[in-house]
Amino acid sequence: MPILAARPVPLGGIRAMEVRRTLPHRERTTVGPWIFCDQYGPEKTTMDVAPHPHTGLATVSWLFTGEIRHDDTAGNHTQVLPGELNMMTAGHGIAHTEVSKSEWLHGVQLWLAYPKDQRSLDRRLQHYAPKPEKIGVATVLLFMGSLPGFTPSPIDAPKRALGAEVRLPSTRSVQLPVDKTLEYAVLADTEPLEVNGDRLEPGDLWYVDPGIENLHITNLGKDTRVIILGGEPFNEDVVMFWNFIGTDHAEVAQQRADWEDPETRAIRFGNVEGYTGEGERIPAPPVPGVLMRPRGNRRLR
Repeated sequence: MPILAARPVPLGGIRAMEVRRTLPHRERTTVGPWIFCDQYGPEKTTMDVAPHPHTGLATVSWLFTGEIRHDDTAGNHTQVLPGELNMMTAGHGIAHTEVSKSEWLHGVQLWLAYPKDQRSLDRRLQHYAPKPEKIGVATVLLFMGSLPGFTPSPIDAPKRALGAEVRLPSTRSVQLPVDKTLEYAVLADTEPLEVNGDRLEPGDLWYVDPGIENLHITNLGKDTRVIILGGEPFNEDVVMFWNFIGTDHAEVAQQRADWEDPETRAIRFGNVEGYTGEGERIPAPPVPGVLMRPRGNRRLR
């Protein structure tokens, strides 16, 4: 099966932190509705992400280690903690900040794309702390969606999105039953894995189209964590520009213009209260000089 190798990406809003990004990728833009996957740490670092916007998507924060303060323009002021899901739905527009409250950080930042008819939902934050459940030698935290034999998550997400952390001891294996109507991805964290016969190095993302009934995962190294993502195929073309998702060039260009203009910014995205970091508002990058064309879920190029 195809494997996406992570590429290092420096984040301007996260000081002294470099993330490993697998989605979006030129070989694959989405797995189910998952459109963005960043992995970071374990690292002693400082996160200070000043106010910045989102539209048409949901951000999903999942920590293995550390603590992050989250403030947004829907009036949410909360802590992101290991093993607890925070999913922020942007809808027509939201802005938020993230500031680390611990020396060490380790986790993943994920985005979900919404279908066109759901992109104007009310902005909101959903929180869920799943209880660990065992399957063989593995421990599963199912934070979104459902898996046969596990307690389903109450999180409301698009396209039957699935997300889970699997903790797997050194050199041990697990076989997870899955719904064959969904797409799936497996993200290797700190150790190499074998997934359904394919080898992954740390940071790699393995993906598969609908049709399989089991994920057979073997940890080839020390004790590790694995992230499982899934969902119904996202069969819409979208333009993804910076933190914005839209149907065409004009729509995301307007979203950028609304963020850059103080009057429309306050109306569409709101003002973040409670931010304790040192940064200022993050400006949007310039719109490309060429037309941004909508892309499907196979290739960006």
